[in-house]
Amino acid sequence: MTRLLAALALCALLVRPALGEGAPPPADARTRLEQLTPAEREELRQRYERWKALPESEKARLREELERLRALPPERRERIEENWRVFRSLPERDRQEILERFARWRDMPPERRAQMRAFFDAILNAPPRERERYLENLRTWRTMSPAERELAREKWRQERRHRGIR
Repeated sequence: MTRLLAALALCALLVRPALGEGAPPPADARTRLEQLTPAEREELRQRYERWKALPESEKARLREELERLRALPPERRERIEENWRVFRSLPERDRQEILERFARWRDMPPERRAQMRAFFDAILNAPPRERERYLENLRTWRTMSPAERELAREKWRQERRHRGIR
């Protein structure tokens, strides 16, 4: 889902301006363009320039992602589009953090992503008390310095070894 949301974001940023390459936009698109503020037109122009600068392989990948999005059931597509609107309404700093986290996720080895998905599923499906314990641990983890985190990891590893868990 996250990958699809990011693809939607990229498509919305890059593909839309390029869909009309070589042909005049339909009347409704022309009307929308004329209603844009100068700042919005400039942003659109910049997005189009970024699109033109992409390698053909990346454009092809984004077009494929757009087709995958269009092939989704309408309710699923609406949910993704709503998530995209929420994402766009976030402060720039928060959007940047989400994109950085997504990049780290994407760069993880597939087995690590599978482990993380299983962990997330375990949290989501846990009884309320246990889920709250997970979330409290996460809040504590976020307040720790990198050195404190490493100490906590080592302690956890030692406990697992002591119990014979790999």
